[in-house]
Amino acid sequence: MCVGLSARVVKVKDGTAVIDASGARREVSAELIENLNPGDYVMVHAGAAIAKITSDDDEESAVVMEKIQ
Repeated sequence: MCVGLSARVVKVKDGTAVIDASGARREVSAELIENLNPGDYVMVHAGAAIAKITSDDDEESAVVMEKIQ
């Protein structure tokens, strides 16, 4: 099973995004998503933002991840 991580985009530059996932920031590839902007929410897998999601999706992901820990 593969698990994606939901995160908020902090900064986008030259095909790379800085994301914030529950306070942890890291750089990921943003080349798979067009028109990505700071404040957007994304699903991240294997070091790449793979899809835009909503803030509701982000909150739901956080609840699910907390339950399985």
